[in-house]
Amino acid sequence: MTARNAFDAELDALNLELVKMGGMIEEAIENSVAAFKNQDNALAQLVADGDAKVDDMEKRIETRCLSLIIRQQPVAKDLRLISAALKVITDMERIGDNAEDIARLSMAITGEHIFDVVKHIPQMSECALKMVHDAVTAFVNHDLTLAKTIIDTDDVVDNLFCDVKAEISEVLKRGMDIHNNTVDFLMIAKYLERIADHAVNICEWAEFSQTGKHKDKQIL
Repeated sequence: MTARNAFDAELDALNLELVKMGGMIEEAIENSVAAFKNQDNALAQLVADGDAKVDDMEKRIETRCLSLIIRQQPVAKDLRLISAALKVITDMERIGDNAEDIARLSMAITGEHIFDVVKHIPQMSECALKMVHDAVTAFVNHDLTLAKTIIDTDDVVDNLFCDVKAEISEVLKRGMDIHNNTVDFLMIAKYLERIADHAVNICEWAEFSQTGKHKDKQIL
């Protein structure tokens, strides 16, 4: 096996670990929202406990990336790719944190079923989850067209967040007894918005890994 082939095999292994971490955070998002929807404290606790595994995967991938830089001394595009992967796992770890935050908030919420009160949160969660999945796919497949589509989708999540705020305002005007949980409801929507923002970051690092440009600035 040539040195280039060996290096490519290392990059393939890195991509597999990124996909695995992506699957972990997708599951965390799905379970945290399901726990919220069904007021399932056991599932919420499972999400909270599982965040340590996401953190461990981040450290594992970080070690792999640093080892590649030290041993292979990559240049130009290869170095950009590995450097971008280090940034991506930071965003992925924060997505895991946001899923844990949703899970912990869901355990604190009591009273009227939130999905019957704030109808746009399910749409937010579905959109944010798809953005995360597609963002990781765009990065490992070097698909800048898909990355651009995801970046544009962020406006949809932002608009849904505005809809959630309007819905909560409306139910408060109607005198529904959710006053004690209003901040929690808003924070869950905010965490979903942040998840979408991290997906956008991953797409921007996908662009950087291929072009050397990040947020319209030439870096490498």
